[in-house]
Amino acid sequence: MTYATLPDIVLEPIIRNALMEDLGTYGDVTTRAVIPPETTYDAAINAREPGIVSGMQVARIAFAMVDPALEIETLVEDGSRIAPGDTLMRIRGRAASILSGERVALNFAGRLSGIATKTAGFVEKTEGTQTRITCTRKTTPGLRVVEKLAVLHGGGFNHRYSLSDAILIKDNHIAAAGGVRAVLEASRAVASHMMKVEIEVDTLDQLAEVLEVGGADVVLLDNMDTPTLSKAVDMTAGRLVLEASGNMTLDRIAEVAATGVNYISSGALTHSAQTLDLGLDF
Repeated sequence: MTYATLPDIVLEPIIRNALMEDLGTYGDVTTRAVIPPETTYDAAINAREPGIVSGMQVARIAFAMVDPALEIETLVEDGSRIAPGDTLMRIRGRAASILSGERVALNFAGRLSGIATKTAGFVEKTEGTQTRITCTRKTTPGLRVVEKLAVLHGGGFNHRYSLSDAILIKDNHIAAAGGVRAVLEASRAVASHMMKVEIEVDTLDQLAEVLEVGGADVVLLDNMDTPTLSKAVDMTAGRLVLEASGNMTLDRIAEVAATGVNYISSGALTHSAQTLDLGLDF
């Protein structure tokens, strides 16, 4: 299987900022004090618990930025399922360089693997249905690109990356602009042929108005219980893409997917994922 990657050049600024934050103004003073410069070592990133790995590409870049002379061997691709004791990456070279890059590499890899693992758990609940799991913009500021990449590694899909990707009309837009008809007509007046329009509704009455007015490509069904979601699917009859959102906990995913909605979006994939326990061993 081929897993999602991005060009290194896209990820490098994020990783460089993290390294600069960790190295501070004077570098790794502990390592410089106690490790002779000529000391070399073999190190490995190992899994301490099961899950889906993400962040190996990021970890490789982090070590290479600290010291391009390091020999880095990635043994497990991002998106792979791992078990405790699995060796994910080997790093050979100057011990000082490995130690200086260790925390940034592990912070990214553990965090991103946690997101991928949580996403995979959601995706498993949709098996046998047409429903796709997607993330939201509820990401760590500055880390959205890597966190959304981790969602892909977990088998999920990405919602918009930024406010500029698509028109997504929320309840506050509707309130401020004067109603469903007003926002849909205004959106269609400015949207290009490449720009999708999604509108959030809280009730079936609002959904009926969207269907009557037209102009939307996607409807976000916000905080609806499962019977109401089923009615929304019946009302729409395949005319629009439906996204269910709000209170989408793991124990609810299967029943929501069974209603026939096209997408289930959850901010918890990124904002509430628990870091996967990975360690670097000499």
